[in-house]
Amino acid sequence: MDKKIIYSGIQPTGLVTLGNYIGALSNWLKLQNDENYQCIYSIADLHSLTVRQVPSEFRNRAISFFAQYLACGLDPQKNIMYFQSHVHEHAELTWILNCFTYVGEASRMTQFKDKSQKHPDNINMGLMDYPVLMAADILLYNTSLVPIGVDQKQHLEIARDLAMRFNNTYSPTFTVPEPLISGVGAKIKSLQNPLAKMSKSDPNENATISILDSTDDIMRKFKRAVTDSDTEIRYGEDKPGISNLITIYASCKGITIDDAVKELQGLSYAALKEMVGCSVVDILAPVKARYDELIKDKEGLLKIAKEGQEQASSIAHKTLRKVYKKVGLVQL
Repeated sequence: MDKKIIYSGIQPTGLVTLGNYIGALSNWLKLQNDENYQCIYSIADLHSLTVRQVPSEFRNRAISFFAQYLACGLDPQKNIMYFQSHVHEHAELTWILNCFTYVGEASRMTQFKDKSQKHPDNINMGLMDYPVLMAADILLYNTSLVPIGVDQKQHLEIARDLAMRFNNTYSPTFTVPEPLISGVGAKIKSLQNPLAKMSKSDPNENATISILDSTDDIMRKFKRAVTDSDTEIRYGEDKPGISNLITIYASCKGITIDDAVKELQGLSYAALKEMVGCSVVDILAPVKARYDELIKDKEGLLKIAKEGQEQASSIAHKTLRKVYKKVGLVQL
């Protein structure tokens, strides 16, 4: 039986956060050992170009992200790992899908609205085309499952719509992808604003835990984490700060929310923050140590990326040739 394809990627902006690790990467580690799946992960560097980048910094950051993926435990022998821009079929399929995308549905996407508001002086076509490139990323590999957070369903809908639209226009070509939504830890919130998602682009350094933070930095940030004026350790919508800390602890310990509440019950808020901070240090300290070794060998990192690119290109080329034939393009 053919393995189901799982595809995902992260833009190389800011630093990989605890939220990325718990919400995505930790689940990817489980999936890579499941023989039913072939996992494909990319550094989504093309997506990052909708915002002006300093070339040298952007290049170094992309390599750093690749090293961070590996440091978190992703195995290039079990996963296909590469830079999105190294597989030209992503951009080529995007153009084909553009011709099947209506302006109205692209302009309604949350990503376009949000980024247009954040960067009113740079509302470029790339912003509007962002979800189409994302759809191409997914459909290029006939992806069955896309790991997403509970707040990212809309990002997948346009890929599903385009796959069905193309299939209905011609004949079955693309696999219609389904969301793979993780459970506990799927949505880690900011330590300073627990109503907002933890973001690698947050300007407040105390709001976000990077997987490369030192032990001292991690403990300091948790010590300053926003809670409430109550003293009860309880999970609920009316206690977003405490609930976020409980979620982080449960995810780091690999236990349920209920079990986490039982373990943390009776602690002061200060002791709670220390317990949660220590649980994070336990999982991130080995990651940082591994990263520090990997980043010293950039040639080795690029060799791994090259091997991943060759594997990804082999699959992508076959899909694109099929698409070109369906739409009537002349092929040599």
